[in-house]
Formats: sequence, structure tokens, C-alpha cells
Amino acid sequence: MSIWWSLHLRREAASVPLARRLLIGTMETAGVDPDISYDLSVALSEACANAVEHGGDTGPGTSEAYRVTAYLDGETCRIEVSDSGPGFARPPDPRPARPDAEHGRGLCLIRELADHVHVGARPGRGGTVVSFDKILKWKKDPSLLTA
Repeated sequence: MSIWWSLHLRREAASVPLARRLLIGTMETAGVDPDISYDLSVALSEACANAVEHGGDTGPGTSEAYRVTAYLDGETCRIEVSDSGPGFARPPDPRPARPDAEHGRGLCLIRELADHVHVGARPGRGGTVVSFDKILKWKKDPSLLTA
């Protein structure tokens, strides 16, 4: 089974739960194990929150939007969140943030919840792409197969 969708969202806090609910609904319908769905939805929320907070300027040529794309293909789910922000001056620190830190835990959390994570520049456009994937586990009776 292969399912994919892409959203073009405003850089507003209200967009984060929208993307999360769409992902959870898609995975529930496809029959993905709820624990895997939850992990991916938390990782997606963190990536979206980073795009909302850091994903753009108000200067010329920048966008007040970001894009979320999810692919459920075979046994893997891949999620990409891209923005048009300034990107990283240097690669993000892979070390965990302090437990009492207010910021800086999102990418570490994504790395803990996903099987593979890549953070890089958006080719040719500026901005950042956070992509992550996870091997899927399935429920015994997926509703997509019983419909």
C-alpha cells in the first residue's frame, strides 16, 4: 500500500495540530500500530513547531508558509517538513538539550522517535528540510482493508 499527501501551511501555531491530526487519521485508516502513529505524530509536531518558529523572515523573497509531506510506502513512513527560513549557520548539535531547557529539544526528540533523521538545507532555495522515517508496524484489522 502506498499513500502520500502534502500540505502547504501558514507559519502559525494552529497549523501544527492540523498536520498532526491528518497524519494520525491517515495512519489509523491504513492500519498502522497506534504506538508507531503516536511516535511519528509527536516527531511531526516538533518539526512543524520548528518550522513555525524558525522557518522564515518577513524580508523580501521569504515565505510565511511551510510544507509537510508524508509518504506511507510499504513498511516505511517518511515525513518531510520544509521551510524558507535562514537555515542553519552550522549543523544542529545532535547532543540532547538539558532537561530543564525551554528550547533545543525538538530535533533530539525527533531523533529519538524516528529510525532515520536528516536535517539539511533546501536545495537551491534556502531554508531547511527536516526529513525522518520509521519502519511501520500494523494492527491486526486495519480499517482500510476491511472497508
